[in-house]
Amino acid sequence: MRSPGPALGSLTKVQRRLGRDWRLATLFLAPTAILVGALVLVPIVRSMVTSTTERHGSESVFVGLDNYLALIGDDQFRTGVVNSFVFTAWAEVFKVVLGLAAALLLHHRRRGRAVLTGLLLVPWVVPTVVTAFSWRSLLDPIFGSVNNLLTISGIGPLLASLNLVDAWPAGWLSDPSLAMPSVILVNVWKGVPFFTVCFLAGLKAIPADQYEAATIDGASTWQRFVHVTLPGLRHVITVTVTLSSIWTFNNFDLIWLLTQGGPGDVTAPYVLVAYSKAILQLQYGAGAAVTLVMLPIIAGLVFFLVRLLRDDTGTRMPGPTRRALPWVFTAAVTVLLFWASPQIFWRAAAVLGVILLIAAAVGRVVSELRTRGGRRTSALLSKVGSGVAMAGLLAFVLGPMYWIAVTAFKSEGQVVSRTDDLWPMPWTLEQFGALFTNQPFGRWYLNTILVSAASTVVALVCAVLAGYALARLRFRGAQGFTVTVLLTYVMPGALLFIPLYQLLIGWRLTDSLWSLVVTYPTFTLPFATWLLAGYFSSIPIDLEEAALVDGCTRVQAFGRIVLPLAKPGLLAVGLFTLTNAWNEFLFAFVFITKDEYKTLPVGMQSMIAGDVVPQGQLAAASLLVSLPVVIMYAFGQRFLTEGLTAGAVKG
Repeated sequence: MRSPGPALGSLTKVQRRLGRDWRLATLFLAPTAILVGALVLVPIVRSMVTSTTERHGSESVFVGLDNYLALIGDDQFRTGVVNSFVFTAWAEVFKVVLGLAAALLLHHRRRGRAVLTGLLLVPWVVPTVVTAFSWRSLLDPIFGSVNNLLTISGIGPLLASLNLVDAWPAGWLSDPSLAMPSVILVNVWKGVPFFTVCFLAGLKAIPADQYEAATIDGASTWQRFVHVTLPGLRHVITVTVTLSSIWTFNNFDLIWLLTQGGPGDVTAPYVLVAYSKAILQLQYGAGAAVTLVMLPIIAGLVFFLVRLLRDDTGTRMPGPTRRALPWVFTAAVTVLLFWASPQIFWRAAAVLGVILLIAAAVGRVVSELRTRGGRRTSALLSKVGSGVAMAGLLAFVLGPMYWIAVTAFKSEGQVVSRTDDLWPMPWTLEQFGALFTNQPFGRWYLNTILVSAASTVVALVCAVLAGYALARLRFRGAQGFTVTVLLTYVMPGALLFIPLYQLLIGWRLTDSLWSLVVTYPTFTLPFATWLLAGYFSSIPIDLEEAALVDGCTRVQAFGRIVLPLAKPGLLAVGLFTLTNAWNEFLFAFVFITKDEYKTLPVGMQSMIAGDVVPQGQLAAASLLVSLPVVIMYAFGQRFLTEGLTAGAVKG
């Protein structure tokens, strides 16, 4: 909500044309505009130009729209688009279901909620290279712990007998029928914490009197969930799913590190197709065309998100249409998923059905016991059911991290012989010593700290100024600027790093930490700006107006009133941007070639030489890489939830 301005007659001609606060808005938006313009918009324009060319020897020849027309008959491109859709749709379905379940379990807990929330954040916090390494090892068909545990428990042979897997032991990442479900599983594991935190923030924002009124009216647990919880979370669910869909649709790092798009092309998303054409095949024009042809779809999602955040769609859409739209959208996505991959459809539907049936059965039993007067029994059953569900969720979330922890403390003999898989005997620091002796790990660690801290400061300063301008100041073009900033966030790194690399060469910043400090805000700044704009909007404007009446200037009111009240939002944004910078892989992989300037994710990836994988040292490195951010989130997750409540929920 922007502050009401003076009467129209008191404004100058320029203010009436450009907005009352256009001068201050220009000053506040300038840093973000310069960064976005120089490091995103200019590369996008260069990519558009590149997409109309074709490389002939050392020269580029203008070919017009030929690269786009060639995509019509390109099987690899069509496969990539279908893979991106299947990967994104199923990942979002399971993230919503598991994230909502985790949020409900945490919301109703009175003890240990902060600790459990911190534990559930672990997958989202750990770097992508750690995620890929741990899951590749766990899903190994011969030595992986997943197959061993499923075999011992009898679940694995049962899956084979139900035709959910073709054979046992299963080749999760090497079997064409299981590779995509496995990649989706890993993405769900990493994404559920974000959904949980957002939904938990949304649940806290639902007034308690709505539940009390529904209970007095005789509503059951399921009825309260359907008629109170879901409507109260509608805005949060829509915003979270839209944001996550954009991120998932453009995912590159996770799939590349897990399968490199294989076996064959069964897991290759369209971004990886663009990367393959532009980098591996040196067809820069064709690679740029692959990504740019998908840009209208992504732009449509961003435009919908911006309209939703400004609450325009709900006010202009008729009631029956608004109620029917989610069902129409769900039916359309279901039909497309069945058409795109019927084999994955039935497997995913079976798993999803089991989860929903168990939840519905427990809720039904509790409701019946409560109706018949067995409150003590129903309370006990509810407590036991929620405890079992939370234990299962924690096992899913923390299992890979537990494997990393125990592997890091094994001797090399134990790692090679695969003995004492779940508990080292004896515990040893051998892998940590070898890590610092055989690798420049200390230097990688220092580089990551410097780059992450510097890029976070840059992004935070720019986002504070831009977020305040978008939330409070009146100027022409505010919505267009918001759309532009959000659109820059969804541009795939596989497209941007090519023109960015050319720019860095011109600025003589390649093979230096400055190349990362300068470019990292391009993917942290837009989301940080959106989150802070929502948070600033949630701060009562009366406080700022009172300061203005007392003689403060707008800048003084911003510094003395708004910023101190925005500390939770600032901390939330700081944690987000720091995590993204700490985990970044692609830019560091391309821009840095010298060992002395590598960051932790790229340094860890370089430790793998062909088929030689030093699992013990990688596990030790993963533990050391993950611990600092996990500790920060453990202490700051309360402020993170508060920041999301005011920013993402009310945004």
